Amino acid sequence: MSLEGKLVSEINIKCDGDVFHEIFKHRPHHISTMSSDKVQNVDIHEGEWGTVGSVIFWNFTHDGKEKVAKEIIEEIDEEKKLVKFKVIGGDILDYYKSFYITVHVETKGEDNLVTWILEYEKLNQDIPDPHTLMKFCLDVTKDIETHHLTGKLVSEINIKSNGDVFHEIFRYRPHHISSMSPGYIQNVDIHEGEWGTVGSVIVWNFTHDGKEKVAKEVIEEIDEEKKLVKFKVIGGDILEAYNPFYVTVHVETKGEDNIVTWILEYEKKNCNVPDPHTLMEFCLNVTKDIETHHLN
Repeated sequence: MSLEGKLVSEINIKCDGDVFHEIFKHRPHHISTMSSDKVQNVDIHEGEWGTVGSVIFWNFTHDGKEKVAKEIIEEIDEEKKLVKFKVIGGDILDYYKSFYITVHVETKGEDNLVTWILEYEKLNQDIPDPHTLMKFCLDVTKDIETHHLTGKLVSEINIKSNGDVFHEIFRYRPHHISSMSPGYIQNVDIHEGEWGTVGSVIVWNFTHDGKEKVAKEVIEEIDEEKKLVKFKVIGGDILEAYNPFYVTVHVETKGEDNIVTWILEYEKKNCNVPDPHTLMEFCLNVTKDIETHHLN
């Protein structure tokens, strides 16, 4: 029975294929921020990042144990977006006489197919094929994808109008906002439940980026102490580009200061979707309109 083996697995990712290749070529030391539970640290021991012959040292967690791997970059192919590593030290060589890891990306339109190849020779016939190491590689791939697709925007704005009233509007009276900010909000209706209750479903008709749009949202959370309301978008135009998408608005009152904080949390449907900065600007402009309405 042969001691040599080869495992090949493919996984489709939504994030940019060129960026994924560039991470494994030039920036493997950034992976610990994208997949921190699996990769704890990556250091270069010889050479320079992104060059054949450079030696890289990985600290990682596999099968519930902290491990290390010392690898040399054997090959880089820009056309194929390919990087091939040879393991030259560490825990993997306790079981395998030789071990090679190849990762490459094939981009077709919006599809980015990542292929992992593990080539190895076992020290003896009792050594299992490295299926759990392949799963490790696929899980790290998913973490890198998630890192590039998910995001969070936070903006604060100081208002002169009453903070309790502002919170009360978004909790109990969002249907009054159209009279305060008609240029942005045309109508707000309740479709399920009651105003001001978790689980109620609200539909917004609004104008964003010069276009009339709709958003169907469910109230996920209300916190009276923090003057906070959190909405989850469950339908409408926003979900053409993002899924999921959460909108949180809360007010902090300090003396005469009322600081309104908007938080947008989201996952893009693909890497070409921009961060929702114009939606954040929309929220801030509606805030200013509500403030002006109450001051006048």
